[in-house]
Amino acid sequence: MTKFFLYTDGAARGNPGPAGAGAFICMGDGKAVAEIAEYLGETTNNVAEYKGLLFGLEKLIELGARDVEIRADSELMVRQLNGQYKVKHPNLIPLYREALELLRKIPSFKIIHVRREQNKEADRLSNEAIDNHF
Repeated sequence: MTKFFLYTDGAARGNPGPAGAGAFICMGDGKAVAEIAEYLGETTNNVAEYKGLLFGLEKLIELGARDVEIRADSELMVRQLNGQYKVKHPNLIPLYREALELLRKIPSFKIIHVRREQNKEADRLSNEAIDNHF
């Protein structure tokens, strides 16, 4: 079974402020499969983080991915999705629920926290989304 790697990130200039979401999907050899960069308007960094994940999950489902390792530098989002933290903020609850719905469509997945340095492609994409909007 082909394993996909999804790197996700969100950026907000100010909190809230102009925001972007990024997702980078590759194979185990690092070969890029998809790059997503979306401008989100004015929102928070946590909303942007979830949006990056959602865009990436939608693309993986479209690609028919069955085995995925998700890597994100948002400790809050990773811990919420792994059940270690409760989702308390009203703006995050619907995004969290949507993420769970999408994850149910992928037979095998794990979500891990990585340092920002290990998430350069998704970080680049989330910032490009903001830069290219202005």
